[in-house]
Amino acid sequence: MMYGYDKMSMDLLQHELVPKHEILSDEEKNELFTKLHITKNDLPKILDSDSVVKKIGAKKDDVLRITRTSSTAGTAIYFRLVIPE
Repeated sequence: MMYGYDKMSMDLLQHELVPKHEILSDEEKNELFTKLHITKNDLPKILDSDSVVKKIGAKKDDVLRITRTSSTAGTAIYFRLVIPE
């Protein structure tokens, strides 16, 4: 029996290798920029075509908080600026 693509696809955000991605509010962005003494252009970039960016509905100029956890390194937080492809 042949399964359709919908039946074979999985929830990308639930995969164990995909870290938690969150879109920062404007207030959170301003706090981040003030605390780190940076502008949005100082942040590392992530393309708006990235699968997780699409899935969470992030748009150009959104800032993402990416929380990675591991048994050896603990928890690490990264920030990325969404840019167009």
